[in-house]
Amino acid sequence: MAKYMLIMRNSDESLAKMMDASFDDMLETVGRFNDELIKAGVLVAAEGLEDAAQSVVVDHTGDTPVVTDGPYGETKELFGGFYILDVASKEEAVEWAKRIPAFPGSKTEIRRVPGIDEFPQDNEWIKKERAWREQTGQL
Repeated sequence: MAKYMLIMRNSDESLAKMMDASFDDMLETVGRFNDELIKAGVLVAAEGLEDAAQSVVVDHTGDTPVVTDGPYGETKELFGGFYILDVASKEEAVEWAKRIPAFPGSKTEIRRVPGIDEFPQDNEWIKKERAWREQTGQL
């Protein structure tokens, strides 16, 4: 099994349609999808994000980090939530992503999440992280 993050990206069109939708209907639709993921035993985590207007950006392009209020300038650079699934393959992650209850105009990016076993096990920082994961029940 491998973990994949499904990143839900919005567009101006999909955000407008989401704002017009009934919140109760959205909860019902997303809840049903989440229930399918749970029953299939593949859901690791799923979260929606607060409105991007409430965010801050830490820009590391200069010598000193610069903090500004608000999101990036373009909607296409924002994402509204994510799922982390533990599935057998990228193809399976793609099949689940096709079923996400998304609004027209949105996209879902899929990226594998490397596991701790893929890093050099003799590295002191990997050893510390492994110990922390074991202590917190993540391994």
